[in-house]
Amino acid sequence: MARTPSKMIDLGSNLPDFNLINTIDNEFFDKKKLNTEIGTLVMFICNHCPFVIHIIDEIISISKFYKGKINIIAISSNDVINYPQDSPKMMKKLAIDKKFNFPYLYDESQNVAKSFDAACTPDFFLYDDKKKLVYRGQLDDSRPGNDIEVTGVDLRNAIECSLKKKENTSTQKPSIGCNIKWKDL
Repeated sequence: MARTPSKMIDLGSNLPDFNLINTIDNEFFDKKKLNTEIGTLVMFICNHCPFVIHIIDEIISISKFYKGKINIIAISSNDVINYPQDSPKMMKKLAIDKKFNFPYLYDESQNVAKSFDAACTPDFFLYDDKKKLVYRGQLDDSRPGNDIEVTGVDLRNAIECSLKKKENTSTQKPSIGCNIKWKDL
């Protein structure tokens, strides 16, 4: 199991543009469909990664708790030729089985992952209502096999700070997960 950290890009960065197919409804979804009056959480996940599987129920819990308070989207950018379990068809199946209440977007070209400088799954990027990056990093300290309970404490704290328009003074730690499965060029 690879242990790739997120890149911890500069806070204050702008939310990159994207226009990707939502595997749940087969409609394109872009930045213009976001509610511009609230913040946005972008999660890079995939179906097969043990780090994502370990926390997927907490991601869903967070999405339910913060529905309508922040925009939430998930993106998978993995090479589906070598990782067919991450194909759009399988993404849709996971989203339906787990009852995702957020778009699950497929980044076939991998250009969106590159524009976010995403490195791993899971990788979390939280933007405020001005679409400026206020948090990047981990969900919490739990990892497969480390016996730490999955709570989402780091991401939940960041979301709460953003909602209250207060500075997040907690240390932002990189997410750790499987590297994004880049296509062979």
